[in-house]
Amino acid sequence: MPENTELITVYIASGQPEAEIVKGRLESEGVPAMLRYESAGVVYGLTIDGLGQVEVQVPSSLAQHAREILRVT
Repeated sequence: MPENTELITVYIASGQPEAEIVKGRLESEGVPAMLRYESAGVVYGLTIDGLGQVEVQVPSSLAQHAREILRVT
């Protein structure tokens, strides 16, 4: 993705494995996705107070399409 692409969060996963599955689903449909998370949650395996949450983000121009993909799965 170009560096100046605006990213929109389309899904919030409760951990890294779930986020990777969602990211893979989007990418299999041609929607590039990135994961955004606090490193402490990954390093320590914490899932308390949102630390383990992982945001799945896509380019803003594809956000609606991504939501539609995730709605049917």
